[in-house]
Amino acid sequence: MTGTKETLEELSAEYQDAIPADLRTTHSFDWYLEQLYDDPRIARNAHQRVADMFDYYGTEYDEDTGVVEYKLASEDPLHDGENTFYGRNIHEAMHEFVNKVKSGARGLGPEKRIKLLLGPVGSGKSDFDRQVRRYFEDYTQREEGRMYTFRWTNLCDVIPDQDPADDVVRSPMNQDPLVLLPQEQRDRVIEDVNEELDAPYTIRNEQALDPASEFYMDRLLAHYDDDLQAVLNDHVEVVRLVADENQRRAVETFEPKDKKNQDETELTGDVNYSKIAIYGESDPRAFDYSGAFCNANRGIFSGEELLKLQREFLYDFLHATQEQTIKPKNNPRIDIDQVIVGRTNMPEYRDKKGDEKMEAFNDRTKRIDFPYVLQYEEEAKIYEKMLKNADLPDIQVEPHTLEMAGLFGVLTRVEEPDAEAVDLLQKAKAYNGEIGEADDVDVKKLREEAADKADVGEGMNGVSARFIGDEIAEAIMDSMHRDRQFLSPLTTFNHFEENLENHGSIAEEEFETYYRYLELVREEYKERAIEDVRHALAYDVDEIQRQGEKYMDHVMAYIDDDTVEDELTGREQEPDEQFLRSVEEKLDLPEDRKDDFRQEVSNWVSRRAREGDTFNPQDNDRLRRALERKLWEDKKHNINFSALVSSGEMDDDERNEWIDALIEQGYSEEGAKEVLEFAGAEVAKSEMED
Repeated sequence: MTGTKETLEELSAEYQDAIPADLRTTHSFDWYLEQLYDDPRIARNAHQRVADMFDYYGTEYDEDTGVVEYKLASEDPLHDGENTFYGRNIHEAMHEFVNKVKSGARGLGPEKRIKLLLGPVGSGKSDFDRQVRRYFEDYTQREEGRMYTFRWTNLCDVIPDQDPADDVVRSPMNQDPLVLLPQEQRDRVIEDVNEELDAPYTIRNEQALDPASEFYMDRLLAHYDDDLQAVLNDHVEVVRLVADENQRRAVETFEPKDKKNQDETELTGDVNYSKIAIYGESDPRAFDYSGAFCNANRGIFSGEELLKLQREFLYDFLHATQEQTIKPKNNPRIDIDQVIVGRTNMPEYRDKKGDEKMEAFNDRTKRIDFPYVLQYEEEAKIYEKMLKNADLPDIQVEPHTLEMAGLFGVLTRVEEPDAEAVDLLQKAKAYNGEIGEADDVDVKKLREEAADKADVGEGMNGVSARFIGDEIAEAIMDSMHRDRQFLSPLTTFNHFEENLENHGSIAEEEFETYYRYLELVREEYKERAIEDVRHALAYDVDEIQRQGEKYMDHVMAYIDDDTVEDELTGREQEPDEQFLRSVEEKLDLPEDRKDDFRQEVSNWVSRRAREGDTFNPQDNDRLRRALERKLWEDKKHNINFSALVSSGEMDDDERNEWIDALIEQGYSEEGAKEVLEFAGAEVAKSEMED
């Protein structure tokens, strides 16, 4: 407890500060025109506003991949990182999505297409879509994202049969006030403001008034002898428009209901039966603008599981995309302005893709692949986020647990490589940024090979982060029930193995393959566990420094074709090739690659010397690992590995010293004991086999 308490006054003031100052203020049309000349962006269309929204929250350009990362996804500034996204290919998908929106903002064509997010279950496409909607809501509350609409007032003063309940009528489609100007006059205003606009697009608006507003405009102009100024001054109020999905305003999510009972009125609106008795069936005032396309106008339409809709139902999307209009039953056409986003899974996409009758719909779709994450360390961050956002019990997640869980997930998603020089595990490591030390690995070539080989794209099949996250959660609870205050990779592996066949989305024919992948991950973890224990048992900073200095002395002499002074005799001698290779072989460097590595570390040392830094092998990851492994080889013959499995066979002080060393690496005390015994048993077994 911090002892502080929030007061109602403080909470109210904070809320009030977050609300746009003019949210409940009415303005004249003249005021809007002045604002438009001062800031033409208030009249942006939906694609332009959404495009600017992505840039507003920040961007970061990755020169290596040529991909822009948008901070609303990579950092989630509104929610302190709670909903961040990870993975190179995921940010590539977002980059592609935003590029299509930005192309649409310029009128290049994608504004007349559905942006279809295609991916397997649990790939994050729904989360991304939701994130875009949440940020759009926030953006429209800010000065930079403001937009306006209008409402008709004092209608009963002029229109005799107007229902008194409809004396004030908000623009049913939340249209921009610009549509109140006839097209000729509107075009002149737009031409003027575009000269002042500093943006990569131009303001455009050729929309007609919605049928109800057109009715009011005609009646009012007739009353005022076509005096437009009198109509706009006396009967129009301009109001702030803020997107709000809960209120179905400028953001709408459409979800398919009963496949056999789909009604197009869900999209386009329907007759308002309560008004028929007042206005008559054919009167535009008796129409209910409650369809999903109507609600989404000026913002974002999100179609969930879009391709599960019947083919006939999808035809409504043809006009909505290509013509940017909808045609409700018994009502004139209505112009719409919105970013239409659809989401679908792989089975529905394959079904519709092969249907020739869907050609027109497919032609109006821009597919954006939203695959699973293919970098296992990035995948591990998804699980870290899951645990961070949960009420995690008092339990420690041991080193390598989440990374190895992520590695298993990635192995199920990447395509088996064709090249004999690279196996599946090496490919996964290459995707993770661990370029092979012994062999050249062309990651770009691996990606291209996989793209040609995959049915739709690499990463569109495999186990989801959702499945792995569920098993991690189960493993945590299982550990708690057994009074284990730590979660280790071994426990997690057991849960994967036990529950693979119980997961409904994993095909039976994949079971054996996935079990094989799980064994690969177990082997990888075994190597890492042994590495950690090796560090704990044999790590000696002074000895590594001494060996590192010796290695560099001999490398420099080798490169310069010089001699080196013998440590014992003081006599000059040739560089000790046997010693050099004893270090380099710990990195699996073959004979024909030794010169490259020696030149690499020589350049590193020279660069540090120029910068005034002293030599420290700890600062070079590859050299440090090589020296650590050599030191391990030198010492391991004096260690009783069988005794590691049973604390009763070992001096307690020595064992505690090793446990403390593992705790320094991030292990809990109990977790350190487990990994010590596990690695000790594995090394003892290999020693006996040797």
